[in-house]
Amino acid sequence: MNPAKSLGPFEPLPGFSGGLVQTVLGSLISGDTQVPPRIMHKLPVAGEGVLVAFELPPAEDPSRPVVLMTHGMGGCTESPYMRRIARKLHADGVGVFMLNQRGSGPGMGLSPTLWNGGSSDDLACGVDYLVRLHPRRPILLMGFSLGGNVLLKYLGEGRRVPAGVAAAYAVNPPVDLKRSSQILSERLWLFNRYYMRLIRHQAAALAECFPGARHAPREAKTIWDFDAAYTAPAAGYRDADEYYARSSSGQYLSSIRVPTTILCSKDDPFIPPEVFRDLTMSLTVDFLAPEKGGHMGYISKCTVPGGDRRWMDAVLVQWVRSLL
Repeated sequence: MNPAKSLGPFEPLPGFSGGLVQTVLGSLISGDTQVPPRIMHKLPVAGEGVLVAFELPPAEDPSRPVVLMTHGMGGCTESPYMRRIARKLHADGVGVFMLNQRGSGPGMGLSPTLWNGGSSDDLACGVDYLVRLHPRRPILLMGFSLGGNVLLKYLGEGRRVPAGVAAAYAVNPPVDLKRSSQILSERLWLFNRYYMRLIRHQAAALAECFPGARHAPREAKTIWDFDAAYTAPAAGYRDADEYYARSSSGQYLSSIRVPTTILCSKDDPFIPPEVFRDLTMSLTVDFLAPEKGGHMGYISKCTVPGGDRRWMDAVLVQWVRSLL
């Protein structure tokens, strides 16, 4: 049975059912983010870049998998949802490999460019590194928000995915980057300002450590402006339209061969449900669309397994357990 279905339909906390409210609530309430001491890994990638990852090793039982987790825009391995879910998975004896995207978190200033929604080459480096590190264990991939888009692109764009990759899960992935960028830039100014503040911190570290690299423009006020002035040219795209067109993962869903689950609520304020309606998905892709939940909010009416109200966390933990 699908783990999300086994938990029952998501029912939001009374009084906090709107997509925007769930999104904000999910972000503001961090929960228990304590994790055991982690092992640091530094992964060299193309163009002088270095990715920083943190590992919670798996139990000695060789059947226990290792989960590679990738965060969303403006986030990092220290984001509350990353630490919180890593803690819960590790409590089950599962290994967790928390990967910082290029220029993010502890990796700020270690690469001459920032990551973007099409950075599947970097994810491939992380997956290959993890397969070499744990060659006999199943590898599970988990991507959140923009990291989920990168994950789906990686799985479906035709590259070789190692045989050790057993399954994948993308949470609230913006599969149409142009549409999500427009919504953030034109309608949701508060969220746009929040994300731009985080991106500016990353860009400032890049400029300080790589004076000769392309600098992110200070005058960019919106995600759309930033993608047009920095993301697209820094990644070798002609303009923002080409970046969005080539990096959006919706076009790759029909080619995914690894068993994959997508979770995206219908009231996600950044990802309108109609972006999924005309997409062709592979038979290996399971799409779950609860009516409520917001963007990675999913604060539940009732306590879920794990002792809190984090329905999203419970779904992901149960998904991993179902694969053991």
